[in-house]
Amino acid sequence: MFQPLKGLRVVDLSQVLAGPYATYLLALMGAEVMKIEKPGEGDWTRVGGGVPELAERKLGLGYLVQGGNKKSVTLDLKSPEGLEVAKKLIATADIFIENFKPGVAERLGLGFEVVKALAPKIVYCSISAFGQNGPFSGRPAYDHVIQGMCGIMMTTGQPGSGPNKVGSPYVDYATGMNAALAVVSGVLETQRTGEAVQVDVSMLDTSLMLMASLMSTHLTTGWIPQQSGNEAWSQSPSSGAFETADGVLMLAANNEPQFQRMCHAIGAPDILQDPRWGTPGDRSQNAAELREKLNAIFLTRPAAEWETILADVTVPAGRIRGLEEILHEDQIAARGLMSTLNIEGIDHPVHVPSLSFVANGKATTATRVPSELGADTDAVLGALGYDDGAIESLRNAGKI
Repeated sequence: MFQPLKGLRVVDLSQVLAGPYATYLLALMGAEVMKIEKPGEGDWTRVGGGVPELAERKLGLGYLVQGGNKKSVTLDLKSPEGLEVAKKLIATADIFIENFKPGVAERLGLGFEVVKALAPKIVYCSISAFGQNGPFSGRPAYDHVIQGMCGIMMTTGQPGSGPNKVGSPYVDYATGMNAALAVVSGVLETQRTGEAVQVDVSMLDTSLMLMASLMSTHLTTGWIPQQSGNEAWSQSPSSGAFETADGVLMLAANNEPQFQRMCHAIGAPDILQDPRWGTPGDRSQNAAELREKLNAIFLTRPAAEWETILADVTVPAGRIRGLEEILHEDQIAARGLMSTLNIEGIDHPVHVPSLSFVANGKATTATRVPSELGADTDAVLGALGYDDGAIESLRNAGKI
């Protein structure tokens, strides 16, 4: 199995989504992830979700999605005793991740300088809404707040429909991927220099980088993006959304060879002979007429037929699907995008994501069921030198 991070230890103080997803990716790649949680409570995603019997056990579905392959250690970081344990654990770590508001880690006594003193080659990753500096840095935010602030909602939806949020917490997940990239890069840098690395990952930064071309165009030319519905970014009249006999087809016949192959495949070679559409410039000038002709053609067959016809001539096209459809396509199974975990006491498998890319021709999946809250505390503290009596004393005092 693909395990490039095997042998690295992560102390994970992150909660909810972006941070835990980042450490999930690290765990899938072989890192030993120690998730630090508050005694008796844990990550708040442990409760809720669509499976009540899991939520009752503090194994809510929102937690299970990115909880595999991790260990759970409960520590009261606000107590001197809990903080002492955390510092001993950090001293054995290669990577430290937190997603508190800027300044909180320092107030807890776990700022970068303190952690670096404990582990001189540490990769210290902070994930926050706006980053560790700047006038917004002290503010809290969640995915939908960042979506509203970053500009994406003003470009999403039909013209005049008002701001529209993207229908998933994509900023959180993208930030998690960005953080995982930052951490892996930091590990390589510490191996090169022998010195600690501090990386600062921001949800707002990430959301804007997902619109890199829009940012560059606006700052360079002054252009302001508008809501464009389902039209293609290329603005080509032979790209975008087309109604068919039973649904909508997303088409991308952008360049000249694609346009020519499309016209032949849909039985309309006459389009190529029409002087109104002879060149890309002509097609842009007479876009409305071309769209009208293409719409009439696409309405004659179901979307699935057009998808196959166009795929056979290597023209990018796909019918719009719901999540319930795409997840049952053979393509998803072939890629190993999702895998299952069998949770003791639950009579059905829990589906969780695999690593977000394929390595050596195989998907990398979770191999360890997410830990119950605090399940690994005793073993971890024992390895740090605490005997049974000391562990029991800490537990009775509510410190672990």
